[in-house]
Amino acid sequence: MPENSRSSSPFQTYVRKCNPGWTSVFYGADCFGEEVLNYVKKLGRRNEAQCMDVKMLELQQQLMIETKNLKKTRTFYQKLLHQDRRNKGSEAKIMLPKLKGQLEEMRSKVEFLELIKKYLEILCMEQWGLDTSLLPSLANSGSGAAILNPEDNSLLTFQSVKVSGKISQNKTRMLQAGTPLGLMCYLYARYAVLDGYMHQFLYTFRYFCTPKEFLQFLIDTLNSAVSSNQGYSSDCSKVYNRTLDLVQAWVEDCYQVDFVPDSSLLNTLEDFISAKVIPLDNRGEHLLALLHSAPKKKRSHSEPSEDDTKSVHSLCRKISTEDTSRKSFHLRVSKGGEAISPVQKEQYSIAAALPRPCYSSLIDELSSSCLRTEEKYPLFQSEYSTQQIVHQLTLLQQEMFQECHPVHFLNSRALGVKDKTLHITKTFGQDTFPLEGSSLFASESSQDRYLLQLLRYADNVSNWVSAEIVICDTPKAQAVLLSTFLHTAKLCFELRNFATAMHILCGLENVIVRQLPAWKNLSSKVSEIMEELKAVQVFLKSDNLCLMEGDRFKKLPTIPSAHLLAMHVQQLEIGALTMANGAYKWPKLRNIAKVVSQVHAFQENVYTFVPDLDLQAYLRHRIAHFSQTDIPLLAAENNTNFHQIPTEKHSRKIHDTLRRMKATFQ
Repeated sequence: MPENSRSSSPFQTYVRKCNPGWTSVFYGADCFGEEVLNYVKKLGRRNEAQCMDVKMLELQQQLMIETKNLKKTRTFYQKLLHQDRRNKGSEAKIMLPKLKGQLEEMRSKVEFLELIKKYLEILCMEQWGLDTSLLPSLANSGSGAAILNPEDNSLLTFQSVKVSGKISQNKTRMLQAGTPLGLMCYLYARYAVLDGYMHQFLYTFRYFCTPKEFLQFLIDTLNSAVSSNQGYSSDCSKVYNRTLDLVQAWVEDCYQVDFVPDSSLLNTLEDFISAKVIPLDNRGEHLLALLHSAPKKKRSHSEPSEDDTKSVHSLCRKISTEDTSRKSFHLRVSKGGEAISPVQKEQYSIAAALPRPCYSSLIDELSSSCLRTEEKYPLFQSEYSTQQIVHQLTLLQQEMFQECHPVHFLNSRALGVKDKTLHITKTFGQDTFPLEGSSLFASESSQDRYLLQLLRYADNVSNWVSAEIVICDTPKAQAVLLSTFLHTAKLCFELRNFATAMHILCGLENVIVRQLPAWKNLSSKVSEIMEELKAVQVFLKSDNLCLMEGDRFKKLPTIPSAHLLAMHVQQLEIGALTMANGAYKWPKLRNIAKVVSQVHAFQENVYTFVPDLDLQAYLRHRIAHFSQTDIPLLAAENNTNFHQIPTEKHSRKIHDTLRRMKATFQ
């Protein structure tokens, strides 16, 4: 291996990341424009050796200075804002607009430098790319072969294309298909990182190989490069460094879904790093520390850690409560009932640069004994406002959504997830689920089932909505609660919490609920909300990337419907994944990776509503209490749910009144 692998460098103080995030999967090389390329060319000009280390070091210094200035300006802006609120008409009011504009410019510059940093990190990985003519030789790495140049092209299939306007403009061939081994070898190709192939592969490789098989391929490939009989070779060095990048990217992005459930896979990787990598390269120590420090579960909206406070991304991405409270999603409904996507106008706000507190719910599953007596009352007897309910339901839903991973939405049909998923998880225990149809994954044991927890929670919320409505003791209370839930769902989708909005809609569309007489007591304006919710549902079903249109999803928190997203992925999974020769269709797998990548995109921005622990405990208790309730049986116990038929005595009084009126006219 390279003799200078342990040489000292000022760049070694910076730990490079190998996971550029969802943008690599979704946009590929298109994520970086000409402005980024020109800025990178200017970096390091003062130094004679314009290597990546020098460019990255200079960028880190610029980013550090701009971040400090942004924090200072933000703090000063907050002080002036408080002064203006206390003393109206003060001089602070004159300075605020100008300072706000400066703060917005500084925030934009910091975000641009972050994009430059991401591009440099990708270029650092791209320097280890191989020409595609050398890739077939990696298939023989298990037998200890060195980097050869065989004329075997059966592993990969390419299509000649013309690429214009791309960073990789000299690329004239696009990958169309490959065998499992060929697709793994293509990870070492030039532009595999820049074009997003590496992270698209990390999302979809389970369709054609198991995590153990992938890890064994990486181990064999690195061992082959290290033990090559050709001595020091630039190609061997590239294979060695690209392998370490792949391992680091895999751990950074997929530790939760691959290594946490399989301790043997984790132990194998740890032993390999300790025995083979650490003696040769100080990167092995970083990889081992990364494995030990990786969280087993993602945090939702907890207190920021030391890393979070230093993160420029978290500084620029946090959104104020005022900004998220305003309507952020609008949908017009045509006369035909079809959903029309709005023409979105770009709105820029200083809120993204302002500090917002983050909290955790601090509540797990609470038993009914932990609740006060008044918290056991039905929802129609509570005094919580619609906005309070919306904010806390959104935080509870966010807590669930932040734990999921894009891989959780793959191969969902094998878990029994269908278009009509209501009650699917109630017939089966938590650990036993139906496997309807053959699994698309190479190994069924590697399937993570967190998606079913999301769907179970969705069913519980829908059942809770139906139950709260049918237990109302008067028609008036029932009409008020129907109106409350309709406005709650509307506020949810306006806040881009589409998950809770669809859960409430499902509860309102329950067969028993739809037949209640109380619907006639609603005003036409309130009744129109139901049609608006259905239009939103049609909009969400229309396109698998409808929520990724425009730039609003980059600035505002979004929670998609887990069930609808799983259905979109199932649509992409329909049809054979392989060609007649057994090679896997890469465009099909790439599209699947692109759709599921929006999970990480939506997880970047979080809602920062202040948690109401009492209300959250109340909602948790009510949702859990009605999770297994049979709505028809519950509705049968309440006369309010039925159309009242006049009694015989009441009918006799009517006839007597009519008889007396008839006598007066005679």
